[in-house]
Amino acid sequence: MAIAAAAGSAAASTRAWHEIVVSALKANEVRLVPYVPDNVLRPLIEAVHADPFFTAFPAAREEEAVGIVAGAWMAGTRGVVLMQTSGFATLANVLASLPCAFQIPVLLLVSERGTLGEFNVGQAMVWRTMRPVLEALGMEHHTVTRLDECGFICDRTIKQAVMTQQPAALILSPLLTGGKAGASPVTA
Repeated sequence: MAIAAAAGSAAASTRAWHEIVVSALKANEVRLVPYVPDNVLRPLIEAVHADPFFTAFPAAREEEAVGIVAGAWMAGTRGVVLMQTSGFATLANVLASLPCAFQIPVLLLVSERGTLGEFNVGQAMVWRTMRPVLEALGMEHHTVTRLDECGFICDRTIKQAVMTQQPAALILSPLLTGGKAGASPVTA
């Protein structure tokens, strides 16, 4: 049994973070993937577009994507909204008035920006407010920092959201994704 667990762990560590997320989404029948384009999430966005299991498409705004996923849930389809930290800044009202108020398990998958070498002050300001807003809304949220915990946290967060019929957020740390590579607009 320990050998099988070690082999499973070794197999998980050879997969990229986005492959692990795709597996967790598929295992939990999360098929609908509206997103606002983001370079950090590009490997995941490309993977869901390439897989016929998913229906993936860009949304104009994060609020639109939340509404689409909420409506899909009411029609019997599970979905996840993909966005970056700055996009979360627009969501407090829609989250409070739709999925939180009506117990709709809208899933958010947020690429974390604003920390660990971030050059964009706007990202940093939203990063400071994201978790306090999630706490104030009473939304379950977990930050994935390591490849070896990615599958477990994604799978269990999705399951809990569905079973409790509550929205939840998965925050993908730059420790997991590598963050956004780019030089500061300020030169030394």
